[in-house]
Amino acid sequence: MIQKEKVINLVKEAIEENPELFLIDLKFLADNKISVEVDGDHGVTLKECIRISRGIEHNLDREIEDFSLEVASPDIANPLKVNRQYKKNINRVLTLKLKDNTAIEGVLKNVTDSEIELEWKTREPKPLGKGKVTVTKNSTIPFSNILEAKVKIIF
Repeated sequence: MIQKEKVINLVKEAIEENPELFLIDLKFLADNKISVEVDGDHGVTLKECIRISRGIEHNLDREIEDFSLEVASPDIANPLKVNRQYKKNINRVLTLKLKDNTAIEGVLKNVTDSEIELEWKTREPKPLGKGKVTVTKNSTIPFSNILEAKVKIIF
């Protein structure tokens, strides 16, 4: 059986060597597969993924327990999972699905430990007269109300 505690500590040690990196997910899957997902404040290089992988692999004994190991950065199409991912995406457009099944899209302006602030522009009828005017809206959304948040990919 893979020593999960040992793997967790090895992952922690490898990530702590670079303060810009942070753990997104660590999974122990069937057939002794270990999956590590790491992100960084400015992204993650392949070199860093290899360094982390080696730091784990070289400290586990395949003679005792065979395993497979995958160290990867998050897929841009996947939802954000941890607070630090939100912080690295300030001033980017997010698409949110909320618990009440509404969707909202806006520029991420601020992140705290419990909520985010989005800003977006919308067209509304003029207060007086005919026509519409562009209005900037802000909303503070608690993490507890967010089902899914994705960075909108703009080409």
